[in-house]
Amino acid sequence: MRRVAIAALASSGLLLAQQTVAPTSEAVGSPRGTEWQGYNIHQSFEVGLRTTDISGSRDRYRSDVNYRNGLRLLSSKVDIYSREGKGRLFDQLNFSTLGLGNDPYQFASLRIEKNSLYRYDMMWRQSDYFNPALTIAGGQHRQDTVRRLQDHNLTLLPGRSISFFGGYTRNNQDGAGLTTINLFDQHRGTEFPLFTDVRRQQNEYRLGGEAKLGGLKLLVVRNWEFFKDDTRDFTNGAAVPNDPLSRTSLTRLNRSQPNHGSSPGWRANLFTEKLKWIALNARFTWVDGTRDFITDETALGTDRLGAARNRQTIVSGNARRPMLAANATLSIFPTERLTITNHSAFTQSRMEGNIRFAELNNQTLGINFNEFQFLGLRTISNSTDAQYQFTSKASVHGGYHYADRRIRSVRDEIGTEQSNRLSAGMLGFRFRPITGLSINLDGELGRADNPFYTTSEKNYHGLSSRIQYKRRTVTLSTHFKSNYNFNSVSLFAHSARSRQYSFDGSWQAAKWLSLDASYSKLHLDTLTGIAYFANLALIDTNRSWYVSNLHTVFAGLRTSIRGRADLFAGWSRVQDRGGPNLAVTNFPMIYHSPMMRFSVPINPKIRWNAGYQFYGYGERLMPVQNYRGHTAYTSLLWAF
Repeated sequence: MRRVAIAALASSGLLLAQQTVAPTSEAVGSPRGTEWQGYNIHQSFEVGLRTTDISGSRDRYRSDVNYRNGLRLLSSKVDIYSREGKGRLFDQLNFSTLGLGNDPYQFASLRIEKNSLYRYDMMWRQSDYFNPALTIAGGQHRQDTVRRLQDHNLTLLPGRSISFFGGYTRNNQDGAGLTTINLFDQHRGTEFPLFTDVRRQQNEYRLGGEAKLGGLKLLVVRNWEFFKDDTRDFTNGAAVPNDPLSRTSLTRLNRSQPNHGSSPGWRANLFTEKLKWIALNARFTWVDGTRDFITDETALGTDRLGAARNRQTIVSGNARRPMLAANATLSIFPTERLTITNHSAFTQSRMEGNIRFAELNNQTLGINFNEFQFLGLRTISNSTDAQYQFTSKASVHGGYHYADRRIRSVRDEIGTEQSNRLSAGMLGFRFRPITGLSINLDGELGRADNPFYTTSEKNYHGLSSRIQYKRRTVTLSTHFKSNYNFNSVSLFAHSARSRQYSFDGSWQAAKWLSLDASYSKLHLDTLTGIAYFANLALIDTNRSWYVSNLHTVFAGLRTSIRGRADLFAGWSRVQDRGGPNLAVTNFPMIYHSPMMRFSVPINPKIRWNAGYQFYGYGERLMPVQNYRGHTAYTSLLWAF
């Protein structure tokens, strides 16, 4: 099921991964760059204006695309290299940006290096995250936040036998949101909207070193990570219920839920560099995490019978979360044609401490407690793989993987334990029958004796194949992959099937003309039991059948018009046809986006660019989310 879930998540992100018409990909300036005081410089900047016109659901458009009007630095790039590797302050400088100013996805990176003396790398990103959650709660569950990430790494004496480095990473998210809550009458009451103030921050500091000796390389890192979540939910006065006929009311609610923690740890890597017949790669990680949290919620109102309610709920805990992970990979090369690899891994994570839930009725002074003391997960795995190269055009590989996972927990001084053992075998072939043609075939068969969840892998098998042909100006490839999983636990039976087909092709017809095209289909089919409450009774005899048939197409053309202009035209389409009939749970939708960009060189250092892109989204289940978006831009790309 893990493979099916990964495929589903990848397909759901296709809308966000579509190619955009801006910034411009054409180059300006001399290919040889500019000489200045012993340095060679290549640089370009593109400043442009975006315009948009949206009809339909603006919330869904913001969730998928989110490009808006305004002037911005679409892209920039500066590359500076010392001609002889003996620059005064640095020998290499690379700086690039994307979408600075007003784009929802902004990026900047910097590298400065002085040969064998220092290297500094910086990465910064900002992402505007908007999720209207229309399919979940009619827009009452939403987030409108900004996430900012930055990463800094400094290496001293890079490339030498002994080097040192330090680093800092920061991840910050803040903004506003909405959520709902059902109070006082969970089964017969109504929901109330709440405001959310999102404030999350994570900081990591790193120090370490690297040493090379006798064909071995040892890397040791000491890190300190600090995390805090100070998100707060509240009402601005009396909340308006979703059901106007309900007598349940919420006069005031305030929920503060600070969650702070630290995770100091060690990381070590040991691997070989120069040995010919053996290779070793070993990793060790130890983290001693701690968490201190408290959720304090006060709610005032009336229940469905009109009785006054004044309730306070406190959830608190201060637990240790130590984690150990170690693995080693040993590869042996007895002959030039045979490779044998063994990989062993051990992971163990625990949560130890007192986590308490207390509910206090401020009117009757009644109180309820629920405690949790321990959760431990331990996994031991081993795999052995071998590959034999019969000829330069044919090889075979196979292996056996084994994993033993155990979960233990203690709650209210009552302990439980469960374990699961997985065995899997793999077999694959590689062929190159003619020049430029390669064929890959792979298969996997696995069996687990006691899966933890209904959707966990139990009896599964997977097949995949890839064929690629590359010859001069033509590249063609096709790929097929399928995963079948069948599971049965004490409550439900579950089965999941996924099949994926894809085709890619590119053709450089001439120096001034190139074509690209791709098509993929992802089929998901799951049948599983479901449990829910209806009329205060548990219903666990029904099943859910979900089917998705997702088709993705892209085509692009690039051409140069007599060297005086460059034209790019593309079209992408994503469509989920759903299942065969109305009895199947499915979500039919269509998304398509034609685009075109026109670029004219004014002189060798300046280009004028203009482009247009259309975004169209429609679905059958909730047409309220449909939208049509027209976006255009014009820009100047120059080098100086």
